[in-house]
Amino acid sequence: MALYMQRESNSSGSNSKQQQMDASKYVRYTPEQVEALERVYAECPKPSSLRRQQLIRECPILSNIEPKQIKVWFQNRRCREKQRKESSRLTTVNRKLTAMNKLLMEENDRLQKQVSQLVYENGYMRHQLHTVSATTTDTSCDSVVMSGQQQQQNPTPQHPQRDANTPAGLLAIAEETLAEFLGKATGTAVDWVQMIGMKPGPDSIGIVAVSRNCSGIAARACGLVSLEPTKVAEILKDRISWFRDCRCLDVVSAIPTGNGGTIELIYMQTYAPTTLASARDFWTLRYITSLDDGSLVICERSLTSSTGGPTGPPATCFVRAEMLPSGYLIRPCEGGGSMIHIVDHIDLDACSVPEVLRPLYESSKILAQKMTMAAMRHIRQIAQETNGEIQCSGGRQPAVLRALSQRLCRGFNDAVNGFVDDGWSILGSDGVEDVTIAINSSPSKFVGSQYNNLSMLPSFGGVLCARASMLLQNVPPALLVRFLREHRSEWADYGVDVYSAASLKASPFAVPCAKPGGFPSSQVILPLAQTVEHEESLEVVRLEGHAFSPEDIALSRDMYLLQLCSGIDETTSGSCAQLVFAPIDESFGDDAPLLPSGFRVIPLEPKSDGPTATRTLDLASALEVGHGAGRQGGEVDASNQNLRSVLTIAFQFTFENHYRDSVAAMARQYVRSIVSSVQRVAMAIAPSRLSPNMVPKPLPGSPEAVTLARWISRSYRVHTGGELLHATAADTQPGDAVLKQLWHHTDAIMCCSVKMNASAVFTFANQAGLDMLETTLVALQDIMLEKILDETGRKILLSEFSKIMQQGFAYLPAGVCVSSMGRPISYEQAIAWKVLNDDDSNHCLAFMFMNWSFV
Repeated sequence: MALYMQRESNSSGSNSKQQQMDASKYVRYTPEQVEALERVYAECPKPSSLRRQQLIRECPILSNIEPKQIKVWFQNRRCREKQRKESSRLTTVNRKLTAMNKLLMEENDRLQKQVSQLVYENGYMRHQLHTVSATTTDTSCDSVVMSGQQQQQNPTPQHPQRDANTPAGLLAIAEETLAEFLGKATGTAVDWVQMIGMKPGPDSIGIVAVSRNCSGIAARACGLVSLEPTKVAEILKDRISWFRDCRCLDVVSAIPTGNGGTIELIYMQTYAPTTLASARDFWTLRYITSLDDGSLVICERSLTSSTGGPTGPPATCFVRAEMLPSGYLIRPCEGGGSMIHIVDHIDLDACSVPEVLRPLYESSKILAQKMTMAAMRHIRQIAQETNGEIQCSGGRQPAVLRALSQRLCRGFNDAVNGFVDDGWSILGSDGVEDVTIAINSSPSKFVGSQYNNLSMLPSFGGVLCARASMLLQNVPPALLVRFLREHRSEWADYGVDVYSAASLKASPFAVPCAKPGGFPSSQVILPLAQTVEHEESLEVVRLEGHAFSPEDIALSRDMYLLQLCSGIDETTSGSCAQLVFAPIDESFGDDAPLLPSGFRVIPLEPKSDGPTATRTLDLASALEVGHGAGRQGGEVDASNQNLRSVLTIAFQFTFENHYRDSVAAMARQYVRSIVSSVQRVAMAIAPSRLSPNMVPKPLPGSPEAVTLARWISRSYRVHTGGELLHATAADTQPGDAVLKQLWHHTDAIMCCSVKMNASAVFTFANQAGLDMLETTLVALQDIMLEKILDETGRKILLSEFSKIMQQGFAYLPAGVCVSSMGRPISYEQAIAWKVLNDDDSNHCLAFMFMNWSFV
């Protein structure tokens, strides 16, 4: 009995301890306690131990809860929040996948119908050929059969007799346009071929296809966005906000229809992509209606003599193009969002442009990139901004950054086209028609009147534009534009940048070029914004000022450019690569005046499907001679051997009335020098069939290896009085001979640029210099002067720098430096001297290390 009571006592004690443990592990919180904890969680989801103890002291209702229990509550709360977000994300992805699956099933059904139609047509043609061959041997039947096939692929619509100038007649045209558009968007009216590299998915741009064997050029896209159909329709109707080539879009009249739709008569003008062709305009009928399933439709077509309808306004500077039935089908998705079908089908009248440019107007691929995919990307961009997936950059709203990008594009397009109704007029040439100079003395006519603050100045004369176009062979547009972006010093002139930046001030500089021939400035690229798929980037470029002599310090200052870069991804399926920039102040406002200039490169032939070979962007690789050549014959990219493209250059400058002719001469010469530099760059980055051991022929006005060798030798003789090379008259020898002597000189000779607030970077070295630095010309520009000198060498060079600038040269004592591989190098003596160009302006610094050897 006693034993039983003891066991019962032990059992009751253990139960009490278990209850105490459960009480410490599981806590039931009152609604007031949960509310207090939620308030703290909203401010700080992960409070520290001190903060939790403070919470218990400050909240009496939490005084009976242990700090450890509160810690567990916050852990569980964070876990629930994470699970909730993950569940929401998976629900969204599942909804997108469901909609995409539906879209793909519809696309599969359309393709099956297309296959059935092709099989039927193939059987019909086989029967016709068999019948013809059995009855006659007349060879003319082939043309009859082919003609019948073409008529079957592109049937000519037969319009009944009607008065198209009445609302009823316009409605009949609109209904026909709707039926033809739906046949292209969801049916088999056009033979669509999917673009290579465009993989459909819930987070991709969608399914993109181009036409094959149809009149004109056509592109089609379908995808998903997380916006409601009405919002998508508003965005797509505002074509000028997303179609960069759209100059203006005017709704001439709007007529409501009895079925709740609207018919609009629209006049649209588009920019020409290059100076070698005329701009296009369209006179169209746009029909906005809804279908029985709740889908919204916006379809459009040109009004011509064959369709009937009112006559559009005349335009002397434009070529009238035709828009065949095109438009947008916007269908609501279950759970929110929209499914979009876009069809663009136009005829740009390619016969009116030079034959070499016709591929630009006959490419459905270019249409897909510039119009169809641009619409899809713009909608996806706005959808992500609306959902908060894109954060503001630099305190600016995404809409503001988009507006800045659009202003850069429109300003550059205005400069390239130079429309008369904008106030542009052509100046007389200097006898050579390679560069066109246009002036605009009425800046208030520009979009947004962005130059009004300058036009109020009494001496302000207007805006001047120098533009040119040239054909390039075997130069990938993406590679060229990327080089121009990353190596601005290879083509830009610091003095011209100073003059352009001065146009933002109340009193611009009177001289067009502040310091011609000065050292190239260094640049720092600061990203500002990128589009969803990173095909376009907006950035601020800081051009770091430099001073080569004490009198230059007043002109040396940092300048800033707002820069828009697109199409530099070589794997992107598309066409145009572009670099547009405009000088800005350091703290520019959202409505800051912009004067855009830049480059545009458009391929004239379709891109190869093969991957583009990776090549260096270093110009020095094209300047190597002998066994040091950087590109071997096996590195030629066959896919680019027949690639042709057109490059368009346009640079804008403000001018004062009494300096107009001087600015025009400067602008013409500057653009010519840029063309020469681009040719040199193209020669360096293009695949070459020539032997890599050949020294490239120098282009006029470009400091290539041959010219640089002559400058180095002549400057050494002018400053020191001695001869660098063995010959006594280096200037009288052929350029190749001077370069070869310099290249094979026994001492290490190298050149570097000097920049204020930046490290000196090597730009050239002879064979001995490359051996000493243990590098190649390809990697030379990645090596900085301060990295190879030791502490003593840097102090000596700093103390002698003013002497080098004033006297032109200085001898440096024996010392030790290091190669790019970190190996120590000793030298008995070194000499540094200024290198002058043909105008006796400073070009760079040269160093010669004598009797060097590895330690």
